[in-house]
Order: sequence, then C-alpha cells, then structure tokens
Amino acid sequence: MTIGQVAQLWRYPVKSLGGGQVEHAELGPRGVLGDRLWAVRDLERDVTASARQLPVLLTATARYVGPVSADAGPGNVPEVEITFPDGTVVSSSDDGVHAKLSELAGRDVRLTALPPAEDTSLHKLTSAERSETMSPAFLRAAFGVADDEKLPDLSMVRVSDMVNFARYSTPPGMFVDLAPVHVLSTTSLATIGAEISSDVDVRRFRPNVLLALDNPDDELPESHWTGARVVLGEAVLDVMMPTIRCVVPSRAQPGFDVDRRITKAVAVRAQRCLGVYCGVDSGGTVRVGDDVAVRPVGVGRKAIADAARRTKRLTFGLLTGATERLSR
Repeated sequence: MTIGQVAQLWRYPVKSLGGGQVEHAELGPRGVLGDRLWAVRDLERDVTASARQLPVLLTATARYVGPVSADAGPGNVPEVEITFPDGTVVSSSDDGVHAKLSELAGRDVRLTALPPAEDTSLHKLTSAERSETMSPAFLRAAFGVADDEKLPDLSMVRVSDMVNFARYSTPPGMFVDLAPVHVLSTTSLATIGAEISSDVDVRRFRPNVLLALDNPDDELPESHWTGARVVLGEAVLDVMMPTIRCVVPSRAQPGFDVDRRITKAVAVRAQRCLGVYCGVDSGGTVRVGDDVAVRPVGVGRKAIADAARRTKRLTFGLLTGATERLSR
C-alpha cells in the first residue's frame, strides 16, 4: 500500500561537506551512486575527518563536475568541485585544494578519494583513536550528552557494526558513518521543528531520501520501521535501525547558524533518534515523486530482534558503567 512519495533526494560527494539535491538517483549496495566517494583526511590525527570534530567542514559544499558514471565507486572516483565559504571554487584535480581545505579546517588535512574496497588504510583507526572513540568522554561530546545525562541506547546497533566502530572510522569500502542510505520523513522533521517552535532545514539532518507521507499515524513514523522494507521507485531498502543523532544537526551551515536547541529537542522528543538507517535489499532507480510503500516486519522476526536488543542493552549498560567508573 502506498503511504507517500519521495519528496527529495540528496547526494553528498564529500563526507561531512554539504551536498546537493538530485532529481533521480541510482541505489546499489553502497547506497546512492556517487554518495561520499571523497573524504577529508586529518593528517595530524591520521584519521578520516568528521563534522563532529571539525564542524567547519559543513560550511563548504561539494558537487560533481560532470555526470557520475555507473561504475563510479571505490578506486574509481570522479572529479568534484568544492565551494568554500568565501566563494572560492576549487577542483579535486587542483593540488591547491588541500591547502584551501587546511585553511578552512585550521589544521593540516587532505582531500582523499575512496580507495579500492580491499584497501582499508583510510578506514583503520590507530590504537590511540580506537581508545578515544570508545571512551565515555568521546561519546558524550559526539552526542552532546551532559555529564548528568545517560548515554544513548546503543542496543539498536548490530554487533557487527559495534565491532567495526572499534576498528574503523568508516566501514571499509565506504565513507558513510554506518549505513548506505539515510531516510527521513517530513513528518519527523516537522515534529522537531514544533518542539523548538521554528522550521528546521532538512540539510541539518543530511538524509539521502526525504519522504512526504500521506497520512502518518505518528509524529515520528519511521521510528517504527526497524526490520521493515521500504519500497521506493525500483529500489527496496531494508530498515536497519533508527538513526542515532550526534551534535552535527546543531552545527552551522551556509544559510543558518548554530542552534543547540535541535540536539536537545531530538533528545527529549525522539530519544536522540531521527530518521532511519537502511541497507539496500535490491537496487534500482529512484526519482523524486515516486510512490513509497512499507512492508512491515513479521511478528516472529520482531520478537527475535526485541530479545536480542534487550540482551545487548544489558551488556552495553554494564560495559558503559564500568568504563565510566574506571575513567573517573
């Protein structure tokens, strides 16, 4: 049954930089064709940079110079142009792009293309970064959690993804944080806007797919879709988990300033989650205006998932509590 339409499609050529809307997108195992095929490398920390640590990256915008070929991907990355806050436009083919990005970031960084899938050198964390990434202090800063607040419930994250978090800055073969596709509804966006009595620009949440639902039965409708499949255009998405929100939506981007109310509103109204992370069950072309349908998760599958999540919640709670006590 159709529940709505595809309102917008977004592609972000460079991780943590602004992207742009497209009228149609090809979806495959790595998500939207051309999405995050570039990233900024922090040379001092020897890690792929994120807007969580370098929020100024969000003030620059990237676009592809020409059409993205069907075979674009790891080891085959097309040229991009980056527009900086001062209006300067620099191509990835210009060696000066690294100096310009370093000037923006205030530290030594380098624009890097996604390497072949078997090359994990740009994904691996150093031992120091691994220790920091799993520390309570890092998690609190990343999610905007005060010392007297609980850390987000991570039991929704798959064990395999938690293992990857401990080893890699991004999954090998991709420059996304976790999942190939991020889906958000205009209903959920409006719910957060109502919480702060202000419209919220969709760019703050950086979805790949924005859905307009016809008759949503909840103010956060996609939060109930975990385990379901979403059909849009020729593609079918497998909903993996709600999207746990970090501090990035509160950061400044071209056209709007820092707004810390957003992080608080998502925490209070949506338990720090907004939108859903999806894998691609079957790929194909998706266009703005395409109908959207949701195939709900079976009762048996949901029961198994709920039991597994309860076990993980207990385990993560014990580990987090022990780590916080040891770190004091």
